[in-house]
Amino acid sequence: MSLDISQYPVLAQANTPDELRQLPQALLPQLADELRSFLLKSVGRSSGHFASGLGTVELTVAIHYVYNTPFDRLIWDVGHQAYPHKILTGRRDRMHTIRQKGGIHPFPWREESEYDTFSVGHSGTSISAALAMAVAAEKEQAGRKVVSVIGDGAMTGGMVFEAMNHAGDLHNDMLVVLNDNEMSISENVGALNNHLAQLMSGRLYTTIREGSKKVLKGMPVIKEMAKRTEEHLKGMVVPGTMFEELGFNYIGPIDGHDVDALVETLRNMRNLSGPQILHIMTKKGRGYEPAEKDPIGWHAVPKFDPSTFEKPASKPSNPTFSQVFGKWLCDISEQDDKVLGITPAMREGSGMVEFSQRFPKQYFDAAIAEQHAVTLAAGFACEGLKPVVAIYSTFLQRGYDQLIHDVALQKLPVMFAIDRGGIVGADGPTHQGAFDLSFMRTIPNMVIMAPSDENECRQMLYTGYCYKDGPTAVRYPRGSATGELQVEEMTALPIGKGLLKRQGTKIAILNFGTLLDSSLVAAESLDATVADMRFVKPLDIELIKQLSESHDVLVTVEENAIMGGAGSGVLEELQRLKRPMPVLQIGLPDEFIKHGDQKEILAELRLDSAGILEQIEEYLK
Repeated sequence: MSLDISQYPVLAQANTPDELRQLPQALLPQLADELRSFLLKSVGRSSGHFASGLGTVELTVAIHYVYNTPFDRLIWDVGHQAYPHKILTGRRDRMHTIRQKGGIHPFPWREESEYDTFSVGHSGTSISAALAMAVAAEKEQAGRKVVSVIGDGAMTGGMVFEAMNHAGDLHNDMLVVLNDNEMSISENVGALNNHLAQLMSGRLYTTIREGSKKVLKGMPVIKEMAKRTEEHLKGMVVPGTMFEELGFNYIGPIDGHDVDALVETLRNMRNLSGPQILHIMTKKGRGYEPAEKDPIGWHAVPKFDPSTFEKPASKPSNPTFSQVFGKWLCDISEQDDKVLGITPAMREGSGMVEFSQRFPKQYFDAAIAEQHAVTLAAGFACEGLKPVVAIYSTFLQRGYDQLIHDVALQKLPVMFAIDRGGIVGADGPTHQGAFDLSFMRTIPNMVIMAPSDENECRQMLYTGYCYKDGPTAVRYPRGSATGELQVEEMTALPIGKGLLKRQGTKIAILNFGTLLDSSLVAAESLDATVADMRFVKPLDIELIKQLSESHDVLVTVEENAIMGGAGSGVLEELQRLKRPMPVLQIGLPDEFIKHGDQKEILAELRLDSAGILEQIEEYLK
């Protein structure tokens, strides 16, 4: 059930950006206040990304007020901060469904709205996409404008600077808004910068600037002196020299929570030629004290009551696989100071907070730069150190060339702790870990492990640590582990060896990963054999041979794309062994998996125990 819009009288008049643009500018501060309040209560009821959106309320209002969206293109980077945008673009009454099965998508999504001009979930893509749209706009000659919004965190990724370098060379008209929420602005500095930005974006300043360039065109020595003087003076007031060197006209920083200043500055900038960058300062969690004080803790939240200023107490549960990894990393680092933990800006999500605090000299956050993180690990391995890269499955996709070229090709002992393998749930298709087993299987020298529970995960991490002949990967899912009793002692597993978990007849289920319990439940009804394969590469050839000789049908089960996954590896081995036989592959279908609760999605894909049983029974008919 959506919120009562009568409590938000100005917001009620802005169902779409067209309606928003009909409002007098004097009402925009009240609109921003109502939008923030609506967002606060809406996310409290639905769960979702939170602090980022609270910080971009005034910016969102100002952009849609000044620019003629959707004719003018607005591209969001990542999209955590795009909730206010969704509210103002006709989706307000469905916000309570966000991230839920059948509900609004968690990120900007082209299929969902004409205002979402570029689908996104990974960072650093907005400037590349905006540049392409700016080139297309120039070809079209219809007066279309292009704006991209990018956070300071995403600016740590190399792709951003590749795009800016290209944009500075092409010199198409486009605006990049740098939403910087890492610094606060004191009142007087903010006022000064707002005034300065409005002056610098105004016609008088740009006319003088362009006019002086024309006047000095034939006098290179004087022109160079003037350019250096301008850069020097500007650099004393604003941190824009780097952007100027890349070919962007830099304006700012200004207070990103002053909607009037934003509107005036954007109006001025809308008509400037060439690539522009507007640097705004915002505060994550703006307007909600707990989120302002702890923007990391309030980045994404469960359902909560905004009036109590508290998130609901979490119920005691089994440790998450991320926590199992974090504990192991601390345990092994106590024994060996050559162990290095590397993360591409996912310290909290990957369970590395305690490690970073206890072993700061062994902890490396490579920022949102997955390619760099992987090659950094390769360089460490060359020097006899023991790098462990903690990375989400969906983010390792971005470092694929480095995994092949810099790690596996050189047979370097880098271990990848791959979190969020399989279905992640509410973050949807951009974050589902559907492809890692498939894309890693093709790489020579890789050892790939898929634990069925937290204890196996701990032992596999130790196995990877001990392995010296090339890269290893331990791949585990998001969320709570199975509750299996932890064995503190660490023992390296024999490489490429699985375990029989249940002896049955006729049907043998070869399970890869944490669907083992579901496979065992299904096997009870079928009197099927169940093997915990443990290794995706190398496969346990002897076990496959044994099971193929003693059973009529093999069934492979994995939480990965069927195409090219672990089951495909089993088929390849049977072909090599010249043992043609019926094999049912159970896994993720050849489609991008939508968002929703993990259990709901697994049930829909028939990867729970009932679904596995149903698929096998259908195959046997």
